[in-house]
Amino acid sequence: MNPDLAQERRRATFDPEQVTSLLYRGPENVRKRRYLQNAAIQDQVLRGSKPWAFQSRVEQYETALQMFIYMMKKLDEMGVTDPLERMYYQEAGAPHYYNPMALHTGMFIPSIEKQGTKEQKERWLPMARSLQLIGTYAQTEMGHGTFIRGLETTASYDPSNQEFVLNSPTVTSMKFWPGGLGKTSNCCLVMAQLITQGKKRGIHLFFVQIRDLKTHRHMPGVESGDIGPKFGFNSNDNGYLKLSNVRIPRENMLMRYSKVLEDGTYVPPTNQRIGYGTMVFVRAHIVTNSARGLSKACVIAIRYSAVRRQTEVSPGGPEAQIIDYQTQQYKLFPLLATAYAMYFTGRYAEDYYEQIASEIEAGNLESLNQLHAVCAGLKAFSTWACTAGIETCRLCCGGHGYSHASGIPKLYTYYTPGCTYEGENNVMMLQVARFLMKIYPDIKRGGPIHEFVQYLGADLTQKSCMTEEVALGCLLKAFQHRAARLLSDAAARIENLVRSGKSRQEAWDASTVALTWAAKAYCHTFVVRTFSQIVSDAAVDKSTKDVLTALCKLYAIDGIIENLGEFIEDGFFSPHQVSFLKNKLADLLAEIRPNAVALVDAFDYPDKTLDSCLGRYDGQVYPALYEYAKNSPFNEQEVLDSYHKFIKPAQTEQSQRAPMARL
Repeated sequence: MNPDLAQERRRATFDPEQVTSLLYRGPENVRKRRYLQNAAIQDQVLRGSKPWAFQSRVEQYETALQMFIYMMKKLDEMGVTDPLERMYYQEAGAPHYYNPMALHTGMFIPSIEKQGTKEQKERWLPMARSLQLIGTYAQTEMGHGTFIRGLETTASYDPSNQEFVLNSPTVTSMKFWPGGLGKTSNCCLVMAQLITQGKKRGIHLFFVQIRDLKTHRHMPGVESGDIGPKFGFNSNDNGYLKLSNVRIPRENMLMRYSKVLEDGTYVPPTNQRIGYGTMVFVRAHIVTNSARGLSKACVIAIRYSAVRRQTEVSPGGPEAQIIDYQTQQYKLFPLLATAYAMYFTGRYAEDYYEQIASEIEAGNLESLNQLHAVCAGLKAFSTWACTAGIETCRLCCGGHGYSHASGIPKLYTYYTPGCTYEGENNVMMLQVARFLMKIYPDIKRGGPIHEFVQYLGADLTQKSCMTEEVALGCLLKAFQHRAARLLSDAAARIENLVRSGKSRQEAWDASTVALTWAAKAYCHTFVVRTFSQIVSDAAVDKSTKDVLTALCKLYAIDGIIENLGEFIEDGFFSPHQVSFLKNKLADLLAEIRPNAVALVDAFDYPDKTLDSCLGRYDGQVYPALYEYAKNSPFNEQEVLDSYHKFIKPAQTEQSQRAPMARL
């Protein structure tokens, strides 16, 4: 054990195990999580491959496919069915490999479960669970992503044969990007424009077999393939799909909520939003997953900062741990707080969805509408924070952070796609803004509104209650005031533009920046509120609660200082109160400093999951970097063939022109 890291753990003022239990919902769940992780780590089959960074694209894909198929089999043998528990095992068994069949288990099967009829589920699910069918979810097209209504793929109903005819009528209509579509899947759920009786009926899901179940060759009219190397996710075969007069039976349209009868009559769903449930849950999961990515980067950067020593504080004295520099703390500790805040918020959204699931099934979508807007915004808010935070953690590791040995570059490429998949982030924020503007008249009238938005009707003339103590309640009120004021400003701007002669759509288009500010502020408030509530309710001892409270305050204060203009524009904070906040931020950095390593330890990531020389639990950074470097394939030969091909001929040519001097 590195002595500096050992000393950090002895200095902690709280028991990290209590925080671990809070994060993972109790000691029993922690025990299960560790058991599954250790089972994966100790499995000899999963320990055999060379590091992913030294593999070719094909090797990465084949290794990931072999490992995940093996792990799926092992999990089934162990009787592990809970999705979160399966994720713990897979994350430890194949860290940083993206599962080529992730959409098969994460979208294809759940979509059939949620949107298929009883007969469709009985027909397809057993084959999907046994991998006879390997599916993906084909929504995104080359020319359209977030704007689902603009999708160009068509499914035209032919009543004479009771079949749908699917086509990709333009280059831009080809499905592009779905994971597993390139080479892995033999079928997919295709999002297409339904056309029946000469009318477009909107976007619907269709089950389409794209490869023969025995030979894996393309079905007639199907062209698909891999889209090529990407910024990351290179163990996944993201693909393209072109359909040319592909015929499927009428029964292959997912018909739980809407139907096409034998004669082509269209039966619409009772509510167009009924299918939003799966989308909402996926976005809530993205929030938690983003927090997981940022937390891993924080573990690596903070442990490394405790081990790394650089620069004498006084002439002739010892070099300081870089974690002792306040500038390093200011970069890392707010990110640590953000990781906790996002994790608790994502978990809250997932729990809330589970609570209202029965309402959704019964057709009561009021709570779903609220959560849909919240999760759209939180998905954007969390992925932006995660992506920026991981990059900051990399920079905090200096030059070594640039190496794949640090584990951080792979984290960045793994999590940054979250800013664009499942809805482009700016569009997500405008969805939140549209929801807020829709309910704004009710807010102004003081009518009945959901708990998520009640504070938006607050008196905007009130000033901050902040004192030198900087109470958490006053911090939350500051965020609520900011969100309410920015929403009011955006609404006023739209109304002023309408009065000036613009149409309401033109006024909206000319106000999207102000609307995005309001939406971000609303999401920020939601996170602060959730974090503070969970910390307040946490069943932990006083020392642990004090540390979590300090972390929560740091998250809130850093958020205010980073967006200070929006809090002082209307005089809500006085100059003295801003000084209180700046002083408190410095105090909190010092308060969190002795607990920083213990707080990242509480995330409880095994070394194999982090896959980082810099983030090792034992702190043996430099021997690990040396071993990583020695294992580079470049070092398998002392003299590379390229020396004889290129360098030596160049040297010979030069020496003939100018004789080599003696060394």
